[in-house]
This record gives sequence, structure tokens and C-alpha cells, in this order.
Amino acid sequence: MWLPRWSTDHSTAYKAPITAPRIKLRDGRNLAYKEHGLPREKARRKIVFIHGSDSCRLDAVYATLLSPDLVEELGVYMVSFDRPGYCESDPHPNRTPKSLVLDIEELADQLSLGSKFYVIGYSMGGQATWGCLKYIPHRLAGVTLVVPVVNYWWRNLPLNVSTEGFNLQPRRDQWAVRVAHYAPWLIYWWNTQNWFPGSSVANRDHSILSKPDKDIILKLGSSRKPHIAEVRQQGIHESINRDMIVGFGSWEFDPLELENPFLNKEGSVHLWQGNEDMLVPVTMQRYIAHKLPWLHYHEVSGSGHFLHFGKGMVDDIVKTLLTTDAN
Repeated sequence: MWLPRWSTDHSTAYKAPITAPRIKLRDGRNLAYKEHGLPREKARRKIVFIHGSDSCRLDAVYATLLSPDLVEELGVYMVSFDRPGYCESDPHPNRTPKSLVLDIEELADQLSLGSKFYVIGYSMGGQATWGCLKYIPHRLAGVTLVVPVVNYWWRNLPLNVSTEGFNLQPRRDQWAVRVAHYAPWLIYWWNTQNWFPGSSVANRDHSILSKPDKDIILKLGSSRKPHIAEVRQQGIHESINRDMIVGFGSWEFDPLELENPFLNKEGSVHLWQGNEDMLVPVTMQRYIAHKLPWLHYHEVSGSGHFLHFGKGMVDDIVKTLLTTDAN
């Protein structure tokens, strides 16, 4: 089976083999996924993992780094998927946080995950994770956000807080985020021209990372992402650029207005953040935690954006999600 792939100039197509199982969504798009842990029919707890920017279903570190003993003890099944435009999932030019949620719900239904499931969203996967809390709270058994990217234009984010966080970014990312918000039609050119630096994520520039993150990259080398060539095989625009357009665009809702989905203490919501993250400012997450007191906030000292690679961190994050009530 082969899938048309569009080059980054949006004018020519090439074909790449399909290696992953996929579901066909209501609108005809295909969504690629990968299953981990116990077989679905034996698992007691089922988790949907949402990857970050410049990643794919194969970056499911919350499955691959989860200890086998914990998988057995807690009865864990996990499914990761390629968000639209990444790897082997069809692009969605009209993508929104809500459309991502509908994709997740349909994936869960077609895989028969049951009436409720857990969600873990990492980094830019936060746009879909916040969306799950907004649009399908009745389907959630528990939610974890890990270093979720914050939209500086959420309407209830005070100007002083958003400005402080915005100014903590490298200058190149400040400009890229502005373009994504105010002139999304320009973002493809912005991230591919060579006159001045575009987005650090789009250009895979690790120089802007904190020391803990640089140390992790140095330690793991190519083993951190051996499938890197597959991530952007459909081009940069419907993957990296679309993430930016959606993530920093005008949302249909404000996460700061969300209410506790677990009033009967049948689940919990967690947010994990490294205090040395140079991609997502910790000051923003502290404010979010203050405004949403029902959210369990976990700040990890001495960690950055790749905090899950810390010893035992994945076990801690997953076990906390699956064993904490809403107290």
C-alpha cells in the first residue's frame, strides 16, 4: 500500500510505503497508530498518547520507557498515533484543537477502548490534550499534560504573564510565533528561507536548549529518534508549520476557563514541567496551575523539555496518573 506524499513546495507528490496500521476517519483521512503494552482485551487501563512537534507515533516514550513490571501491575495498554500531517497520517489543512480531539475519540472508538480512557499529551500535543478536557470530558478517565506548549494569546492570560513568558524565548522563536499568529500564510516561507533564522524547532537547532536537555541529546545521540527521517516525510508545512498555526492561533476556547472534569473524584488532571525548560517557560505553567487549582502541578527541578528521559520519570508520571484520585 502506498500513500501520496506532498513535497514542501506543495506542487509535486512522491510516494512512501505505509508500514503502520491505520484507521479511516469519518472525513476520509487515514490516521496511523501503534499499540504498546498489554493486549487491549487484557488491559485494565487504556491510554492514548499524543506526541509533540517534529515527532510521531514512534516517539511514545511513555510506553517504551515504562517499566514492564508497572505495565503488568497496572494493566496498561497504550496507543500512540501520528498527528495529521506527520509520518503516515494524512494531513488536515483545516486542523483545530477540536478536530484533533475528534480524531482521538474516533481512534478510541474504532479500537474499542471503552467508554473512558486516559490521555497523556506531550509538548505541542498539549493543544489536543486541553481540547480533550474541553470537548470530551465525559470520555476521560484521567489526563496528564507534560511540558504543554502555551498559547500566548489565550484571552485570560494576563498581559504581564504572557509578555514575561514570550520574552524568555530566543528572539528567533519570538518572531516565528508572531508570524504563526498574525500572518499564518507566511509561516512556510518564514521557516524555509535562509536570510535569517526561522523557528528553532523547524530548523532542529538544539543550541537554544537548556543544559539538561543538551546533556540528554548528547547522551542518547541518534538512539533518541532513529526514525527522524520519517517524521517529516510529507513535508514541513502540514506538520511543523501547522502545529504552530494551530498552537499559536485563535482558539475556540481558553484552557484557563476549564472546569474540573472529575468533580466526583473519579479521575485527576496533572501537569508536569521542568524548571529549566527553554522551549516552554515555567512561569506560564505556574500561572496556569494557580488559575486551575483542581489541576495537580508537578515541577521537576533541574529538568528541561525532555524531562521524561530522567531516571524513573516515565514510571512516576504514568503511575501518578493511574493511581491518583481528584483530591
